[in-house]
Amino acid sequence: MMKPGSFFINAARGEVMDPHALAAALKSGHLQGCAVDVYPTEPAKNAEGVFTSPLQGCPNTILTPHIGGSTIEAQRAIGLEVANAFKAFINTGATTGAVNFPNLELPLKPGAHRILNMHKNVPGVLSKINNLLHSVDANVTAQLLGTDENIGYVIIDVNKEVSGDVLSMLQKESFDVKTRVLI
Repeated sequence: MMKPGSFFINAARGEVMDPHALAAALKSGHLQGCAVDVYPTEPAKNAEGVFTSPLQGCPNTILTPHIGGSTIEAQRAIGLEVANAFKAFINTGATTGAVNFPNLELPLKPGAHRILNMHKNVPGVLSKINNLLHSVDANVTAQLLGTDENIGYVIIDVNKEVSGDVLSMLQKESFDVKTRVLI
């Protein structure tokens, strides 16, 4: 039995509480409030019925789904976040939020020409890429590199259009996995 005036929080397992007894304790004033996000029987998925619980309508009660991503609002927000991340990758090469890839985001500079290169994470790659850019008389105006154990990703802005030359040269290199040019 909880002390009078206590607050009950359950975010562990639904089976550790009796929702009927908790509702009675809240309605009688024995407990001051509760917050619950797990239930003996989890709520149905979106559009699969209406969630009901003896705790609904109890004073000072917060009821949330255990998997916050399962609400319609969360699904919409997740969809927008994924769409925006994909749009940023397509338009700028940004990989912010990636879980299995280097996280990079380099602001776009007006007039710059952007080259994106995914490569094997081996020593000397950045030097080779910069030497290729030098060979076509391109000046690097911004550059950002990120690596993990196996893969490297570099975003490079150069001062002039050299995409055709650089693309074909990089694709011949043994370290190159994928090169993309943004125009």
